[in-house]
Amino acid sequence: MAGEERAGGGRPDREATGAAEGPGRVRRLDPATVDRIAAGEVVTRPARVVGELIDNALDAGAASVEVAVDGDGTDRIRVADDGEGMSRADARRAVERHATSKLAPDGDPVGVASLGFRGEALAAIADAARLELTTSDGGPAGTRVVADGTAAGDGAPEIAVSDAGHPRGTTVVVEDLFATRPARRESLAGPAAEFARISSLAADYALANPEVAFSLAHGGSTTLSTPGTGVTDALLGVYDRETASRSTELAASVDVGGDGGEPLSVEVAGALAYPSVTRASRDHVRVSVNGRPVRNDRLAAAVRAGYGRLLPDDREPVAAVDAAVPPARVDPNVHPAKREVGLRDADRLAEAVESAVADALTGADLRRKGDVDTGIESALDPVGGEEGERPGTFADAEPIGVFRDLYLLVEAGEELLVVDGHAAHERVNYERLARAFADEPVPTAALDPPAAVSLSADEAAAAEAHADALDALGFETEPFGGGTVRLRSVPAPFGRAADADAFRDALATLAGDESPRDAREALLADLACHPSLKRGEIGELSRDERRSLLDRLGECDRPYACPHGRPTVLSVDAATFAAGFGRER
Repeated sequence: MAGEERAGGGRPDREATGAAEGPGRVRRLDPATVDRIAAGEVVTRPARVVGELIDNALDAGAASVEVAVDGDGTDRIRVADDGEGMSRADARRAVERHATSKLAPDGDPVGVASLGFRGEALAAIADAARLELTTSDGGPAGTRVVADGTAAGDGAPEIAVSDAGHPRGTTVVVEDLFATRPARRESLAGPAAEFARISSLAADYALANPEVAFSLAHGGSTTLSTPGTGVTDALLGVYDRETASRSTELAASVDVGGDGGEPLSVEVAGALAYPSVTRASRDHVRVSVNGRPVRNDRLAAAVRAGYGRLLPDDREPVAAVDAAVPPARVDPNVHPAKREVGLRDADRLAEAVESAVADALTGADLRRKGDVDTGIESALDPVGGEEGERPGTFADAEPIGVFRDLYLLVEAGEELLVVDGHAAHERVNYERLARAFADEPVPTAALDPPAAVSLSADEAAAAEAHADALDALGFETEPFGGGTVRLRSVPAPFGRAADADAFRDALATLAGDESPRDAREALLADLACHPSLKRGEIGELSRDERRSLLDRLGECDRPYACPHGRPTVLSVDAATFAAGFGRER
């Protein structure tokens, strides 16, 4: 059970549901309530420990949360906050199983207002590590509680309680995680990859709670720092100055109907980078519900839908969006790690998020235009197989014009072909590159002076984790401090040097668990894109040049799909025109 047993109380707006009267804030749950909670949850990796401790700190009303990690997190994790702290009795009880300040002994775990609600994390962590909790609620003496699962054998860890000096708040130190569970340790990824998970999680929390100051240190060096002064400053701390300066804050109240038709108000807040600031992967669309970072494909898709047609093809936005809804409409007990939540009004909530994002970026007019159904899809079908394989060539095709300075109009027997000039040229360039460097290293070019690239904390961690693969792709990097790396060399096939965006894209591909070969193919696809014909250039092609582009496309192994998977050629047969004009043929 990943829990939330730190009894540090709750924020003023996150008071425990149904708090019982009596001494102390931490209570043991009764058996019936324990049975209602998803049993068997265990601490599976260091990032889970960090997430649980951050939850507890936020529920304690912390204005500052400091996280420090050594190695991959199994050596040492330290999370300190300046929240409410605990009394001695609460601190002692907080490391027991099924004890929590955030749920009444007979309470319903659905609809609690706190981030943590089950009351199992500290006990689960103590079972798998040495846990030291030092806390003070502002009284004359603080308390230190030590529970050492590494010395407990098969039994429950013994708990030692003593006096300790500590300012108001709580510090938890976890050491030797999984020391007695070698199989669990062996299942972890390498140190850099495990820290990358922690870094990404800390960034999620910092952006979901921009009024709280966050810091993350790794091996004594600060890798992430936010001041707690708003979402734009949080964006600066997680990403860089360029991203923060090219963003807009989101704050909207959207009224939607609930499941029973009852009114429901959704508060949508966050930060949206401009469409000119994009990434190759969807990892930078961060969504949260009531300040809890979650994975929710529907809400993430709503954020992207709010950007509409402002985004370039195959690019993803950088955005952090929090949706605040009444706690009773959220079930955080549907996933062991609380990274997914159940939402009673999921469809309406997604609509509210999309509307708020679109309004913040472009206004309602653009959204209405984007919603217009042109009805043309039924007349335009991609040519070729699902994978873009070739059923024939364009030997008998004849270019007859250009539309919108981008699309070649081609007559081919009983069909009118519409060729995306950019996508077609991209396919030609990609296959040339792939053939030229099959089973060979991609040529590189040294940068003099080296180029400095600012990375978010999780991007920097991923760059360290995948340094060898990046080097094999032609990116030679070195740390430069403060989340910045220096590119000393870059891929340069055919003399066209890659840029920082290509580096970020390759990094995103590798961080998404793709193989280096997949990353190489993605890199070649991106390099093929840069010199390809753009809108405006296609209309300037001579008739012979248009013919040549068709011939080169016909020579490709997969002429009917660009390297990113989009179709290059659409067709309208003569029967479609005849039907449209009321003719028999």
